[in-house]
Amino acid sequence: MLSVAPESATPAYEQIVTQVIGAIREGALAAGARLPTVRQLAGDLGLATNTVARAYRELEARGFVVTNGRKGTVVSAPPAEPLTDEIDAAATLFVKSAQRSGLDLAAALGVIRSAW
Repeated sequence: MLSVAPESATPAYEQIVTQVIGAIREGALAAGARLPTVRQLAGDLGLATNTVARAYRELEARGFVVTNGRKGTVVSAPPAEPLTDEIDAAATLFVKSAQRSGLDLAAALGVIRSAW
């Protein structure tokens, strides 16, 4: 199910993360599905175990999987999508405030970049 393009500029662990997240969001990997062991996936893909372990750590940090020691790594419920209505409202409020303050678009984007 997973593959890695060694010639890609994207690191192998990021390719794994992207593919697993895609499979979860598309429903191909359901909550509770068990992922292959780090060693097994590394062997299947011809990668170092540390590369696959890094991908699994990233997936866990983002909330897509849970690692339970000897029970392995399983898919968790996908994290909630951002609250787009709340983000839209905050963006509108920011734009109006920036305009009242006399900021142009470039300056407003600069404020966002520095806050990011």
